Amino acid sequence: MCLEPREPWAPSVRTAFSVRSGGVSVGAFASLNLGAHVGDDPAAVAENRRRLCSALALPSEPLWLSQQHGINVVDADNTPSSPQSAPIGDAAVTRKPGQVLAVLVADCVPVLLADAAGRAVAVAHAGWRGLSAGVIEAAVRALAIDPQRLRAWIGPGIGPAHFEVGEEVRAAFCGHDPQAAVAFERNPRGRWQCDLYRLVEQRLARSGVTSITGERRCTYAQSASFYSFRRDGATGRMAALIWIPR
Repeated sequence: MCLEPREPWAPSVRTAFSVRSGGVSVGAFASLNLGAHVGDDPAAVAENRRRLCSALALPSEPLWLSQQHGINVVDADNTPSSPQSAPIGDAAVTRKPGQVLAVLVADCVPVLLADAAGRAVAVAHAGWRGLSAGVIEAAVRALAIDPQRLRAWIGPGIGPAHFEVGEEVRAAFCGHDPQAAVAFERNPRGRWQCDLYRLVEQRLARSGVTSITGERRCTYAQSASFYSFRRDGATGRMAALIWIPR
């Protein structure tokens, strides 16, 4: 039902990344779809979320966000939430033990952050729009901790072999940072294969985060394990989660 980092990357912190098996959704959303906004049966989504919480023995219901491909960071410790009113944001932070943070993905790259002492954590949803606009930088700033003390884990996302983009995407990055050009390779169609992982690593490093690990698995290529919007269109969503145990 979930992947967990193969090696500890931050002390006193728990993390997980859901895969698509183990749930009750059917058809295009089979089976552990956690996205309530994609057209799936709401009862199935609720049961899938219940199963996830049970399997991970989560200390609380995750803070599910209304993601907009932007850079808004939600302070989970001071934001009321309910299933009917998810806060708008593409990143969240907490310093409260037991508060579970989550982002939903189906090709976009999830980024988990924790300070070296395990006293504060953050999660960010890094599609190309949010990434180019600065969602990672915004999450690092919101933690208000020396970036040298932060640790980062990058979850599965679409790999460069399958993420073809146009010139506007390349310009969104290279116009601000010429070094981003190494993450783009021109293909025979005159477009670009984009390495989101590398762009995420660059943005983390520019923010001062140097301890970076992750799970470089391609959501597009591994259909048995992952949902992929680029591959399937109508599809479900996985979740990346992080929390400080009580």
